[in-house]
Amino acid sequence: MLRVSVVRNGTSVAEYQALNDVVIAKSAIARIVDLETWAGDSFVCGYKADGLIISTPTGSTAYSLSAGGPIVYPTVNAICLTPICPHTLTNRPIIIPSDMGIRVISRSTDEGSYLTVDGQIGSPLEAGDTVECGLADFDVLLIRSPDKTFFDVLRQKLKWGER
Repeated sequence: MLRVSVVRNGTSVAEYQALNDVVIAKSAIARIVDLETWAGDSFVCGYKADGLIISTPTGSTAYSLSAGGPIVYPTVNAICLTPICPHTLTNRPIIIPSDMGIRVISRSTDEGSYLTVDGQIGSPLEAGDTVECGLADFDVLLIRSPDKTFFDVLRQKLKWGER
């Protein structure tokens, strides 16, 4: 699980928990988002893209996978950053250790960015807003069939090995 905060002018204005992903995307047609991204104290890069997906291993098989991100094994302690249609060929998905935490600063000059959490809830972002993502203080236990492994499910759902 991810803990997500929107910080505006030094004050947290919204807090969420995410099982799958956090998406920062454009809120209007024909706009790109300008995002300054940090992992812990290290600058990752500036993304100019249609958006950025920050996903958990559970969420790696959802929107992130559709956007070209990797599949992350469920027990790996990682966060995946997947740019959505980046406006440069050199931006690629990256896996970050989950204990580093992610900060994304909206550098768009207008209010054209929107935060969506697990595809359900969210809020508009203003220029200068920071989205902070880190490990939640709790885990979610999921039930799985003892007769199927993670790879069995991938083969079945993604039709791996079929012609």
